[in-house]
Amino acid sequence: MTEVLARRLATSGLVLLATTLVVFIVLEVLPGDPAMVMLGTSASEETLSALRLQMGLDRSAVERYLDWLVNLVRGDLGESYFFGVPVADLVSQRLSVTLPLAVFAILIATALALPLGILAASRHRGPTDLGVSALSQVGMSLPSFWLGILMIQLFAVKLGWLPAGRFPGWDTGLVNALRSLLLPATALALPQAAILTRVVRSSVLEVLRQDYIRAARARGLSPRAALWRHGVRNALIPVITILGLQFSFLVSGTIIIENVFSLPGLGRLIKQAIDQRDLLVVKNVVVVLTAMVVFVNFIVDVSYRWIDPRLRGGRRV
Repeated sequence: MTEVLARRLATSGLVLLATTLVVFIVLEVLPGDPAMVMLGTSASEETLSALRLQMGLDRSAVERYLDWLVNLVRGDLGESYFFGVPVADLVSQRLSVTLPLAVFAILIATALALPLGILAASRHRGPTDLGVSALSQVGMSLPSFWLGILMIQLFAVKLGWLPAGRFPGWDTGLVNALRSLLLPATALALPQAAILTRVVRSSVLEVLRQDYIRAARARGLSPRAALWRHGVRNALIPVITILGLQFSFLVSGTIIIENVFSLPGLGRLIKQAIDQRDLLVVKNVVVVLTAMVVFVNFIVDVSYRWIDPRLRGGRRV
């Protein structure tokens, strides 16, 4: 187990290293002047020279890349040219919105998908199964930003139950903060719940056809008992895979929904940085998002070995 985890950690480290190299090459090595990209073609030569010196463009690409890596390891992400504050402070502030939003969304998606998928599988080819399958097909086709706009119109404008957007901050109280995240989290969660429902249904159906389920039924277990005692846990492995992918998508792909709801998260930060040509923020936020995705995938790999004893070298639990 320790050897497997060490290999996974090494693979994750290589992925992060490759990401930093690609991002650095695209933003600072490929033909073009990063200083001119940030300031525009109308900037004076004196201003361009000052920014080039500030960015270290007078040094070789190898020196700049190694210096950036060292600073990343130390947690020093530099200072934003547009915002005028350390990038690490920007990232930590915006993560306090994006991360709870993604967790909230994945909890909603899981709470909807698991019971619906299991229910559909247990009522295979019945009206319940057909209804759940139809709903999940509709949910998969609905874009999150469109759902978000509809929810704002219904729950914020017409009914006045929830705020239409913006984030009041965690210091205003947990209830107020979660109320402001409920609509965007639900808009993010519903399409993901539809996908996850289909995965749960297919996985449970496949497990129910296995010989050990038939053997459990032959020993006198009811269909419900066989499903919950022997079926659900073995059906979770593909579900965990999809959950990991969905959480990675929710963390790194919230740009549109955060702009729809005016949430000060990482997605909105990277859009603002691109609009303002703040390459230092773009470069570091991309690496931070990649690190989060790699970490989630590592947790998923570890979860496999907790769920399935066959992946622990044959040790039984």
